[in-house]
Amino acid sequence: MKKIIAAFLLSAMLLPSVSTIASAQGKIDTTVVNERWGQPTFVYGESLSESEVKETQRLLDIENPENVNSTSVTYKDLVNYIGGDPNGSSNMISSVIVQKENKGKGVDVVIKTPENITEVTKEQYRNASITAGVEDATLIVGAVRKVTGESALTGIYKAFEVNGEKLDKDRMEAAQEELEVVNEINQKNEGKDNYTSPQLDNAIVEVKNKLSEIKQENKEIPTKQEITQVINQAVENNNLQNIVTGDQINQLVIYFQQYVQTGAIDSEQVKQELSKLSKDLVGTASEIYDNAKQSGLVDQIVGFFRDLIDGFVNLIGGNNNGENANTNQ
Repeated sequence: MKKIIAAFLLSAMLLPSVSTIASAQGKIDTTVVNERWGQPTFVYGESLSESEVKETQRLLDIENPENVNSTSVTYKDLVNYIGGDPNGSSNMISSVIVQKENKGKGVDVVIKTPENITEVTKEQYRNASITAGVEDATLIVGAVRKVTGESALTGIYKAFEVNGEKLDKDRMEAAQEELEVVNEINQKNEGKDNYTSPQLDNAIVEVKNKLSEIKQENKEIPTKQEITQVINQAVENNNLQNIVTGDQINQLVIYFQQYVQTGAIDSEQVKQELSKLSKDLVGTASEIYDNAKQSGLVDQIVGFFRDLIDGFVNLIGGNNNGENANTNQ
């Protein structure tokens, strides 16, 4: 347990470089025809020029465009999927290539241009996509210039729709709200001592799992009080109780009141996807810790973190049985 907690703290310094390496390796083979959808689907933002579309294809390693189903995602699509002012507009730049995978593969996200997707993390994309009902797919996101990255989520919905897999509107709306709320909280806390985005991502997974358990046990949608208690416990479990503010807790409560009204809370597929995501978050933290230990970085900072880690372990030590039960899904 100490190793995992230390890893989350270390990742504040190390995770950007690790993410960049992982992103550079992600690729969908477009030299062959994919048999699940016939072709991978490339969805580009409508605000891109023709030359920018081609540059985006290059950035996403689309070597054979003839083997890819290409379509744009528009502001009209955004309104159709998640609502909004039909007379409004949006500068849609971020793009995505989606490949349907074999059943049980799960959702995998790679950000090919981390220098240009300035706010949304791959874990946030993955978590929100799971909420929306995306399953068994590889999602590779990129942009030709600096953007927040939010329009790529709409592009994911478009990719599924053009392949005959229309997602539930309520769940898409909830997923968009989740992305915005979690991203805002992450942005406000980024750079603070002892904070990393994987801690927040893992807390969101914990909340979803626990709310699903409550719904299953009580045969009723969790109340606002239950939602608040679950969020506070997840925040504490991830050592964020002195970082996430009361206002941010309230934002999460409001969001999860929307979430529990959707089919995501009852979905067995969501449970399976969240289980994979949780394991990957812990695995990433462990890898970061091991790499740091080998490089000697742990020895340099362990004195600074020792008291914090010991205090946190003592705080949750009595809850290990409950934690084990929650992850056995």
